[in-house]
Parts: sequence; structure tokens; C-alpha cells
Amino acid sequence: MNPVNHPAQAGPSPGAGVVAVTSAATARDHVRALVREHGRTGGTNPHAVVDLLLVVSELVTNAIRHGGGLAGFDATPADGGIRIAVRDNSDVVPAEAHGTGEIPHTNRTGGYGWPLIIRLSAAVTIEPCPGGGKTIHVFVPLT
Repeated sequence: MNPVNHPAQAGPSPGAGVVAVTSAATARDHVRALVREHGRTGGTNPHAVVDLLLVVSELVTNAIRHGGGLAGFDATPADGGIRIAVRDNSDVVPAEAHGTGEIPHTNRTGGYGWPLIIRLSAAVTIEPCPGGGKTIHVFVPLT
């Protein structure tokens, strides 16, 4: 992520200013505008943009609720999809992040975020940040 845009700001897209991302809603709005700006409509998959926005919501919400706060956000168009990077303030990597994407078969509430992220993303990586926290990188295809 671009340290100039830290904390919790989306990286600038060509011709756009820096956008402060402080919630799942502002992250979705930024990504929706990025998709429109770059003509990424989802190709042959009409649900691809909805899937992308769901992944964005889950990542940002997890950073806020479980990661000690949203410390950075970036969305970048790439061949065939969008790359998302979300930084939080926690060094803890949830065990579910390395799961299979299996939906929990329990009566408890919650626990669906990581399975959805895993199922809807073509790649998920988590890297520790210098000075603490972590960045979660995902690639969500739009084809």
C-alpha cells in the first residue's frame, strides 16, 4: 500500500484524488467507482461485481471489528479483476483465513466472512507489516 495514503485511505486511481476509506460503505463506494471508471463490468459473470463488493465489505469489516482498526485500504485494477489490500493493526491471523472456504455448519452467528472471502477470491495472501499489523491482499476476478 502507498504509505502516503496511510491511514485508511485508498490509493489514487488515474485522474482521481485520494479517497478516505473509513468504513465498509466508503470502501464499497470507492471500488464501485473504480470498476465503473475502468470499464470492469464483470464480463460473462453478472454477479462478479456483487461478489467483489462482498469481499471488500468483509475485509474492511473484519479489520474494524477484529483487527484493531482499519489502517489502510487500496484497490487496483488488474488483468481480469481487481486487487484489494486491507491493512489492520493486529498481528493475529485468523485460523479461518487458511481454511477451505467451507461454510460453518453450526448454530452460532458469524463465521461466514472468511469462507466467503476464500470462495470469491482467486488469491489470498496475508503479510505482516513492519511495526505491527498485517495486510491482507486478495485478487477478485471479474470474469
